[in-house]
Amino acid sequence: MMKVVLFEPEIPFNTGSIGRTCVALDLELILIKPYGFSLDDKTVARSGTRYWQFIKLSEYDSWDDFLETRKPDHDALFLFEEDAERNFYEPTYPDDAYLIFGKESSGLPMDLRAQMQDRMFHVPMRNDRVKSLNLSNVATAVIYQALRGTYV
Repeated sequence: MMKVVLFEPEIPFNTGSIGRTCVALDLELILIKPYGFSLDDKTVARSGTRYWQFIKLSEYDSWDDFLETRKPDHDALFLFEEDAERNFYEPTYPDDAYLIFGKESSGLPMDLRAQMQDRMFHVPMRNDRVKSLNLSNVATAVIYQALRGTYV
């Protein structure tokens, strides 16, 4: 099963919206602490509406905790940043892929980006007037691209 990983998410609406997409597509949502909100926050529940109760949710105290517990294969990790060189259309996503997104304000930590340079991808934009896209929109685009082979 494909998994969506949010690294230190800050905005409850984005987490709720991504959670709702995960429920719709039967994907696990993995959250890496700390968060910029409480999971009890009504905004998370509201954006995920009544679907939040059905979410397959896992939480980890840190990136290292996630790696030590899950022991994911390096080739199953796909990290997304706006400044990555390769675009998200390039890879073939395995069924056990981890789709990893950084925090809204600053993305993934620079040391993690450096370690995982070969696993970094971006969602292309045609107009440079927009600095970045909303996290929940990027995650949804990536998820559907990763699952494309399932539906084509």
